[in-house]
Amino acid sequence: MNRIIIVGYMGSGKTTVGHALSKETGMPFYDLDWYIESRRHCTVKQIFDEKGEEGFRKIEHNMLHEVAEFEDVIISCGGGTPCFFDNMDYINAQGESVYLKCTPEVLYKHLQMGKTVRPLLLNKTPDEVKAFIQEQLTEREKFYNKAKHIIDVTLMDNREKIKITVDAIRNELGI
Repeated sequence: MNRIIIVGYMGSGKTTVGHALSKETGMPFYDLDWYIESRRHCTVKQIFDEKGEEGFRKIEHNMLHEVAEFEDVIISCGGGTPCFFDNMDYINAQGESVYLKCTPEVLYKHLQMGKTVRPLLLNKTPDEVKAFIQEQLTEREKFYNKAKHIIDVTLMDNREKIKITVDAIRNELGI
């Protein structure tokens, strides 16, 4: 039974790497946010709007415990997932955790290019977003660094580099 659980800040490439790793290994891939949306029949943004961050984190915690019971899967978590409740310890107990480590500058660029609505970044100016990323990443790294494996993805900006990242994860995990 294999479970690969990918953690990291929003915009670090967890979903992109998870998809690519799934294609290479044949293991099913689950993005936790997408899983929540399919189970709750609404978007993460709608959950944030209706229940606030605390309400969302409770739902996220429950859904993590559900999807992390699946066997032979790859799961990408939301950026905050490891930082609440006992989630990071649970993730480590359930499988091979992989932290996609990235600089705040690159995260900002990735988030600027992304098409996904990020509830925590709404209504912020570019300077406020940069400061927010730096501050939150500093707070969250203590959780991310508990991952069993850390892969630097600072330069993951094209398909070739995504492949290099996937290969590095496969080497690290021996798969």
